[in-house]
Amino acid sequence: MLKRLLSSSFTVSSLTLVSRILGFLRDMLIAHYFGVSTTTDAFFVAFKLPNFFRRLFTEGAFAHAFIPILLEHQTYTDHNAFKKFINSTIGILILILSVSLVFSLLTAPLIISFIAPGFAWNSLQHAEATQLLRIMLPYLAFIVLIGFSGSLLTMHGHFALPTLTPALLNLSMIICTLYLTPYTSSPVDALAWGVFLGGILQIACQIPGLQRLNLLPNINFNYPDNKSIEMLRRIIPSIFSSSVTQINLLLDSFIASFLTAGSVSWLYYSDRLVELPVGLMGATLSTILLPQLTQHYIHQQSAAFSDTLSAGLRLSLLISLPASIGLIVLAEPILITLFNYQEFTATDVHFTAQSLQAYALGLPAFIAIKVLIPGFSARHDIKTPLRYGYYAIGLSLLLNLLAWPLGHAGLALATSLGAMVNALLLFKRLRHDKLIVPQRTVYKFIIQIIISNLLMTLGLCYGLEQPDWLTLSSDERIFYLIQFIFLGMIIYALSLFILGLSKTSLTKHLK
Repeated sequence: MLKRLLSSSFTVSSLTLVSRILGFLRDMLIAHYFGVSTTTDAFFVAFKLPNFFRRLFTEGAFAHAFIPILLEHQTYTDHNAFKKFINSTIGILILILSVSLVFSLLTAPLIISFIAPGFAWNSLQHAEATQLLRIMLPYLAFIVLIGFSGSLLTMHGHFALPTLTPALLNLSMIICTLYLTPYTSSPVDALAWGVFLGGILQIACQIPGLQRLNLLPNINFNYPDNKSIEMLRRIIPSIFSSSVTQINLLLDSFIASFLTAGSVSWLYYSDRLVELPVGLMGATLSTILLPQLTQHYIHQQSAAFSDTLSAGLRLSLLISLPASIGLIVLAEPILITLFNYQEFTATDVHFTAQSLQAYALGLPAFIAIKVLIPGFSARHDIKTPLRYGYYAIGLSLLLNLLAWPLGHAGLALATSLGAMVNALLLFKRLRHDKLIVPQRTVYKFIIQIIISNLLMTLGLCYGLEQPDWLTLSSDERIFYLIQFIFLGMIIYALSLFILGLSKTSLTKHLK
C-alpha cells in the first residue's frame, strides 16, 4: 500500500511541479509586464471565476462527485453499458453548459459586480473586467468537460495526462503574453485570450487517452438514465464540500475589491505561492486516494480503508508543516526573487508578504482537507463535509469582519483559520466513525515532526546571515534563496534522522 501510494504520489507531484513552474513563469511575466495596478486588479477579478473553476475541476473536487459512481457503475456493468452511461452523462452536461454559457455572457456585468462590488458600476475598471470575463467565460464550459474526461482517466489509474493538462493553460498564457500583447486593444486582453486558447488545448490533450481506453464519449442528448441524474445531482454539494478553501479565496477577492487599490493583486500573488505545495501534495494525494478508498469501500475492506487514509494524512503532515514554515520565514525573499522586477515594487513585496504569511499558516489545514474529503466521498457521504463547509465559510466571513482593520492580510488570516476548523471537524468525524484509527506510534511521529520543524525554523532564522535582498542582482537572489531552502531541507532531514525517523520507521508510521 505504502509503495503504491509513494510511487503514484511521485509521478503525479512531479508532473504537477511542471505545471506549477510554468504557472510561476506566467506570474513572473505578468508582474514584469503589468505590475500591480487597477488594470491588473481588473484582470485578476475577471480571472478569479475561470481560475476557481479550474481548481474545482482539475484538482480533485469534481472527481469527488464522479469517480465513486463511475467505479461502482463499472464494477457492476459491462463495458457497453458503462459507455452508454458516459454518453448520457456528457450529453446532459453539454446542454447545461451551453445554456449556462449564454446566460453568463449576457449577465457578465452583473457577475463582475457580484465578484468585486467595490468596482463602481460605470467605472473603467468595471468595464475592463467585464470585457475580460466575456473572453474567458467559454473556458468554464471547457474545464467541466476536461474535469469529466480527467475523472475517467484517473479511475483507470492513468494519472499522468490529467495531471499534466493544466500546464497547457499556463503555456498558452505565457505565449499570448509574449506574442499577442502588441496586437490587442488592451495589453491584458492577451492574457484573457490565452485562457480561452488554453481551454481548447486542454480538451484536445485528453482525447488520445480516452481513445486508447475506448471511452471517448459519443454525445447523446437522449433523456439521461437514473445513474446520470444521480451523478449530476451530487456535483454541486460535492464540489462545495471539497472546495471550501477555494470559495473562501473567492470571497477574499470580493471583500478586497473594497480595500486599497492593489489588494486583489497582493492576495492573488500570495495565493499562487501557497497553491504550489497545496497542488503538489494536497491535490496529488486527493487524486490518488479517492479511487483507492472507493475500491476499499466497494469491497468492504475497512482495515485497508483506514490504513490508506491514515497513510495519506501522515504523509501530508510530514511535508506540509516544513512547507508552511518555509513560506512564513522566507516570504519576502521568495517574493523579491520571483516578482520584484520593474513594475512590481518593494511596496508590493511588503504587502504581498503579509498575506502570504497569513495564508501559509493554514497550509497544513488546506492539504489535510484534500486528504480527508475522499474519506467521505468514497462512501457517498456528501452531507457531512457539506455541513462542515457551511460552518467554515460562516466562520471565515465572521472573522473577515473582525479582521477588517488588518486589510488584505486579515482576509487571508480568516481563510486560514476557517480551514483549520474545517480540517479539525472532518478529522474528528472520521475518527469517531473509526475510519481513522490512530496507532500508538502516531504520537511519537508527531513529536518527531514538531521538534524537527522547530530546529529547522531556528536554522532558517539564525543559521545564515540575511542579505539585503532588494539590492541583490537576480542571480544573487536565486543563489541565496536556494541556499536558504537547502539549509532548511538539510536541517529538517537530519533532525528527523537523529530523532529516529529513518526510512524503515517512516514505513511503519505510514502503514
